[in-house]
Amino acid sequence: VPRSTVAAKKITAIGSALMREAEKEGMKEAAKNSTERSEFADIRDKLRDALPPVEQLENGAELRRDLWPDMLRRLEHSPVRVPWFDWALLAISGAAAIFFPALIPALVYHL
Repeated sequence: VPRSTVAAKKITAIGSALMREAEKEGMKEAAKNSTERSEFADIRDKLRDALPPVEQLENGAELRRDLWPDMLRRLEHSPVRVPWFDWALLAISGAAAIFFPALIPALVYHL
């Protein structure tokens, strides 16, 4: 379908205005990206210092220490704490089930 030159001029004007706006935003993004790049470089360096390269681990190198005993120790020493709000919710749910037994199928349906 052929179009008129007026439509083409409008499209060109709108497109170029959008492109100019995108270029301005691109300059702002470039400034942000340089800051982000330096932050990512810092994080990358810290990760490289903390972890050995994957190639070393594949070749049989081990980590500096075994973490599993620490994990077991933490699991053994941490008691399970149930907040009072959970007990209150359980009591309210039990009372609702006793006083309104028709709610049980509706609650089971929504689980």
